[in-house]
Amino acid sequence: MGVTKTQVFTDRQNRIADLAKALAHPARVAIIQHLLKVNSCVCGDLVEVLPLAQATVSQHLKELKQIGIIHGEINPPRVCYCINETVWQEAKAIFGDLFETPVSAACCN
Repeated sequence: MGVTKTQVFTDRQNRIADLAKALAHPARVAIIQHLLKVNSCVCGDLVEVLPLAQATVSQHLKELKQIGIIHGEINPPRVCYCINETVWQEAKAIFGDLFETPVSAACCN
């Protein structure tokens, strides 16, 4: 059995890729922005905020929840979503470290 592509990279590289993938759709970015803006859990009103069908919003929420950047609490008949502060801080640190790495401007001149 062959090695999967993710196995040749470090855990940190795979985590960066997973977080980037979760943020790689404008609907997911809009969901996160909305949750950050309201600064509380949102129960069911995301469909009213986004120009997307309920099924589409649900799929994007599933992607964000799977990576851990949001979490949902079941509050029948709804699920309430909010930012997972631990994972949010992790993502900020990971991307901050990545983008703060110095780049040599002379490399391609």
